[in-house]
Amino acid sequence: MTEQTDIKRNLAKRSSLFERADQMFGLEKLGPASVPADLRRAKAAAPAPQPQPEAVETAPPAPRIPQAFEPADPEPAPEQTPDRPATEPKVVLSGPRQQIDRAILREEGLIVPEDPVTGLLEEFRIVKRELLADARASSGSDDARRILVCSPHPGEGKTYCAINLAIALAAERDIEVVLVDADVMNPSVTRRLGIETGKGLMDTLVDDSLHPERLAIRTDIEGLFVLPAGSGSARDAEYLASARTGKVLDRLTRGAPNRFVIFDTPPALAASPAAELAAHVGQAVLVVRADETSRAALEDAQQLLSACPDIKLLLNAARFSPSGRRFGDYGERKE
Repeated sequence: MTEQTDIKRNLAKRSSLFERADQMFGLEKLGPASVPADLRRAKAAAPAPQPQPEAVETAPPAPRIPQAFEPADPEPAPEQTPDRPATEPKVVLSGPRQQIDRAILREEGLIVPEDPVTGLLEEFRIVKRELLADARASSGSDDARRILVCSPHPGEGKTYCAINLAIALAAERDIEVVLVDADVMNPSVTRRLGIETGKGLMDTLVDDSLHPERLAIRTDIEGLFVLPAGSGSARDAEYLASARTGKVLDRLTRGAPNRFVIFDTPPALAASPAAELAAHVGQAVLVVRADETSRAALEDAQQLLSACPDIKLLLNAARFSPSGRRFGDYGERKE
């Protein structure tokens, strides 16, 4: 109780802030300033006000960006170049025109376009569908439309299959097919079609002034062209391995997305041209004969054609189907 009374007594004795200020500075001296008797003379004696500069609104300075994050100088704009055509001009096949002997086609057991549908035609329709599907899946690649037809050994039916495949493909709407006889040592495509031979593939590889599109024979089968083998020599393999081969084959497909090139090559295990041409095609059809071609020969041939990214197997002369499939007899009248 005593302590609280002392605190109140001390607070009562303590002077206020204004009282202490009056004691220190003397507040009675403060007051309004006196008015001069002569206002005109006082105004003249007063210094003239200095003109103040007009305020200019300025943007605040941009913050300093650390050196590591300073933007690099803008790259110069690329020089304007003339617009390139969306597609290359089409190389037109302009060789001589010849008629294919239909009697020879029947004698050779090949597809005859004007004849009724046969089991042979239906079989090659299935084969061509696989090739067409893979070519279209490649987004228009020229290589995918170049197809090599080969076999491990002679006598297994590679030329027979190449010709039938070319005729079946040519039956497609708006498709051109160039059948190239690349079996220079034993050319037989023109003989089996009953047309005359002349300068062809090997001549274009030897002579730079020759263009393959001017040597491709236009046949009377709509959409089918034939490029003969041409004149062979002891250096055929070296010519096929040269850079000229790529240029020649490029002309056959340049600017023509609906053009297919089929190569009938020598047997893979008998000569080297098949292995050389495999590097220029996107699909290869390896023909093997049922009950004759050994597994070892098939594996060796596949290895030699390994430069081609897509190798398909075609079984020729098969007389047995596990499913009992028989093409060509649907719709026949039964007596």
